[in-house]
Amino acid sequence: MSSPGRKRVSAGGKDATRLRIQKMEAEREDRRRKTEEKKQEKAQTEKRNIAAGNPGDVDFIGLVQKWREDHEGQAREHASATTQPKICICVRKRPVSNKERSKRDHDSVTVLNPIVCVHSAKVRVDGITKYLDHNSFCFDHAFNESSSTEDVYDYSTMPLIEFVCCGKGGRATVFAYGQTGSGKTHTMGGIEAMVADDIFSLLSQGGDGMCSLDDQFVTVSFFEIYGGRIQDLLNKRCRLKVLEDGKGEVVVTGLKEFEANDPQHMLNLIESANKKRTTHATEANDTSSRSHAICQIVIRDKENGKLRGKLSLVDLAGSERGSDTKSHNRQRRTESSEINTSLLALKECIRALDSGKGGSKHVPYRASKLTLILKDCFTSKLARTTMIATVSPGASSADHTLNTLRYADRIKEKKIEDLKNGLSKSGSKPRRPSKSFPEGSGKPSPTRVRKTSKKPVDDLDILHQSLKGQHSEDFLYSSNEEKDSDDDVANFHRTVQNLYEEEENLLNLHMSIIQENAELLTEEGQLLQEVQADEVEDYDIDQYAERLGKILDRKTYLISCLKEKLSSFRSQLEEEEELSKKVSSLPTY
Repeated sequence: MSSPGRKRVSAGGKDATRLRIQKMEAEREDRRRKTEEKKQEKAQTEKRNIAAGNPGDVDFIGLVQKWREDHEGQAREHASATTQPKICICVRKRPVSNKERSKRDHDSVTVLNPIVCVHSAKVRVDGITKYLDHNSFCFDHAFNESSSTEDVYDYSTMPLIEFVCCGKGGRATVFAYGQTGSGKTHTMGGIEAMVADDIFSLLSQGGDGMCSLDDQFVTVSFFEIYGGRIQDLLNKRCRLKVLEDGKGEVVVTGLKEFEANDPQHMLNLIESANKKRTTHATEANDTSSRSHAICQIVIRDKENGKLRGKLSLVDLAGSERGSDTKSHNRQRRTESSEINTSLLALKECIRALDSGKGGSKHVPYRASKLTLILKDCFTSKLARTTMIATVSPGASSADHTLNTLRYADRIKEKKIEDLKNGLSKSGSKPRRPSKSFPEGSGKPSPTRVRKTSKKPVDDLDILHQSLKGQHSEDFLYSSNEEKDSDDDVANFHRTVQNLYEEEENLLNLHMSIIQENAELLTEEGQLLQEVQADEVEDYDIDQYAERLGKILDRKTYLISCLKEKLSSFRSQLEEEEELSKKVSSLPTY
């Protein structure tokens, strides 16, 4: 028989259990309420983002906005250069497009002149936690989406106009480089219009040592490099050849120069040529520029035609990664290979231009037709170069954007002294989160920690060293397998180059055989006429048979030569097909 005390304890235990259950239920209801509030707040935030023209993942957008708030006010004004450097690197970010908004693609690029930061959206291994991976780069100038083309022109191109018009034979080159659809052709179009106005404005004024329209005239030529072929866009797309004369000067044979009488005339010539450029649809863009377009504006002396100044405006073909060409046909693949090969050669030439001391460093301008044509821009002591790298803001283009910025960054490897001039108006130093750890974490990953000397260094030095480290690590090979992959890519590019040469040889041989066959056909007709004519009473049948045999032997020989060349070309096509499969299966780094 149980005692009354035990009953009271048992009842007290039940009461305690009941209280704990009620507390758990209250906590669960509180969590549900907070979760519902967060959902509603998230939905309202999403509506505000959509209304502001920035749709997409609310969490990632919030992380990007927080980063921008933390670094607000660190951008500095664009500094006008007192003297134009040998090479100037600029970056321009375009606004988010309607196509990106329809895909709910959020803005993932922040520009704080001269810093450009790409916020790559990442998810932890748990598949739930979201964070940002920050990659920052420093350039001479960086323009955000609110900057106009005129702003870009004022700091990147306008200093080159005076340099070209000073009459000392200066060669200036402006390159527009970037992913397809990033706005480089739009940027170059605006620059071309302003160049036309400013050149004639300066020439009409003349002045101290400057060229004048009284003594000089202006010519325009415009051609494209497409698939290894050079075509004059102002002269019915005539095929051109690049040759070097005895003095080492590069000559584009057959290229026509048209004299421009005024800015509008010059602009009409440029617009006419731009409409004839080669474009095709790719996975990255529906109307991708598949050729390098080169507009050359030359100032010549009226008396002897001597070159007094030259400005080359180069709108490069849209760059693509290997993963964007996996479903391309052979034509698109070979185009992409040719484009990437020439862009690599261009990078090496510009880097040599910037780092050469006294002109002693070798400039590999013969690595592609693009760099060969622009030889004087790389080898002349009076050369000045500006590159405008254009980037897309969408998160889906983050890999493309990083590739573009790495390309531009490696062209001109910035020194720490360039950054120490200050990032903000107030002189504050830049704060860039490390690439290796997520937003909001307290310290970098142990795998990224580097040993440093005991010498005191400021935050900017640390930032620069980490920036250099993160760039170099992206291009290191950790295994022999990756080196083999790089060899496959190199072999693919070599095969494509051989394919272009074989194609050119095949077409030339085919054309010459057609011409010779036409001559042989005419001779056969004359031979028959001599035998079958009504007025002919006597003829030498042996002579007829002998000559006909020689004609047929010659035709047989020509056909065998064409078959042999065709067989060689088909072998190149098969080799390209096999290598393209290998390259397409490689991971994208």
